[in-house]
Amino acid sequence: MQPSLLSRLRLRFGAGLLAAILLTLPLLTVWFLTRQSGSPMSTRTQSITLDQFPAGPPWRYGRVDARFTLVLYADLECPYCKSYYPVLKKWVVRHPETNLQWHHLPLPMHEPAASRQARLAECAGKAEGHAAFWEAVTWIYQHTRSDGNGIPESARYPALTPTMQACLDSTRPDTIIEAQAGEGTREGVNATPTVKLSDNLSGRILVLPGPAEGDALLSALDLLSADSSADHTASPQKPGPVVDDRPK
Repeated sequence: MQPSLLSRLRLRFGAGLLAAILLTLPLLTVWFLTRQSGSPMSTRTQSITLDQFPAGPPWRYGRVDARFTLVLYADLECPYCKSYYPVLKKWVVRHPETNLQWHHLPLPMHEPAASRQARLAECAGKAEGHAAFWEAVTWIYQHTRSDGNGIPESARYPALTPTMQACLDSTRPDTIIEAQAGEGTREGVNATPTVKLSDNLSGRILVLPGPAEGDALLSALDLLSADSSADHTASPQKPGPVVDDRPK
């Protein structure tokens, strides 16, 4: 029985395994040779070029050609998101077969601060692009007191520009945040952080509530790739309801 795609990605490539891959999975030959030739995919940790993505939203981080996308449903006042966000971001850098996508989901218990912080991040991205969006999210999590307590008045966002201020003075960010929050509700996502994993090859998805890390993420990607190998014609699965069982 052949090991799954992601299991093979985690193995050290040797001559014997290379021969097996070339014999049994010819579609991966070009991908493998690209890794061996010293391209950016040949290292586990790499620099990220975000200007290749189309203008957001959605805001993305990682390789534009990644097979898998991890959609992070997050609240900028959520303490669990605050601790999970840097872990997930580093994990994506170490796994170039994935990229990360942000999805606003401000929770009612954290309002109005949650939407206020989301507006700041959204306008940073609107003004300066993907990299600026992620920089704003990082700054917010570093400065917020969480649980709806917001950012202290003494902490001023250092990269505020006239273009960004014009966005903050408009209703544009509210429309985007409300649309994403509504989409999350319709999908049954009502807790943060939640990660939706999408196989961009097959369209299959899995939803993982809670701060899923390390092996849990890899196992989920293994499952997605195994399913797509078994049935390329199957229709994408829709996420089921998510129950928040974390302490309040």
